[in-house]
Amino acid sequence: MTSPRYKRVLLKVSGEALMGSGQYGLDSGTVSAIAEDIAAVARLGIQVGLVIGGGNIFRGVSGAAAGMDRAQADGMGMLATVINALAMQNALEKAGVPTRVQSAIPMASLCEPFIRRRAVRHMEKGRAVIFAAGTGNPFFTTDTAAALRAAEMGCDALLKGTQVDGVYTSDPRKNPDAERYDALTYLDMLSRDLAVMDAAAISLARENKLPIIVFNIHEPGAFTAVMKGEGKFTTVHES
Repeated sequence: MTSPRYKRVLLKVSGEALMGSGQYGLDSGTVSAIAEDIAAVARLGIQVGLVIGGGNIFRGVSGAAAGMDRAQADGMGMLATVINALAMQNALEKAGVPTRVQSAIPMASLCEPFIRRRAVRHMEKGRAVIFAAGTGNPFFTTDTAAALRAAEMGCDALLKGTQVDGVYTSDPRKNPDAERYDALTYLDMLSRDLAVMDAAAISLARENKLPIIVFNIHEPGAFTAVMKGEGKFTTVHES
């Protein structure tokens, strides 16, 4: 059996990925399927952290576009990520993975506050840690929160679970002639405006020499395959 390539990773999952075929909210089957894939990676001995978006419930940018104050709207979006984190914690623990949720916005009745050293210790003990509420600040996306937490945790890689199996020249769901990249540099991502992660997240990953791996979160077993260097994915790293 191929041994894992990484010791500690952070997986970023969008809130939209949890909707399944629905238009809003959480699909329990989809959440459970993603949790099972994460559990399979944890069983390899890989330490796993997660950041989950909140777009399936509320998006701050959309709220601002509709006339809300952006800071207020982002606060609502951060709370949406906590709902998703608690749902994923439940699914992971049903899959046999001890899990802790740490929120950048303190809410002691529901989860732990974010404390870096405590999070590291949880991961060392084999617990998955879900980092909720983004960075705790408005105007920052959960992509940026994922890059930040990955750097803080000393992760070996930042994984972005998307709807397709890598980064393409254009959306392959709309353009059948779109081509997939096997590898890109951080500067490629920025200069070509490949909208997989926002510029702040890519720049933060670049500064910390943190490779970004983009793969299809909905492909059963894809997370495990990527951890072994198998399957289809795109790696973003320094040239």
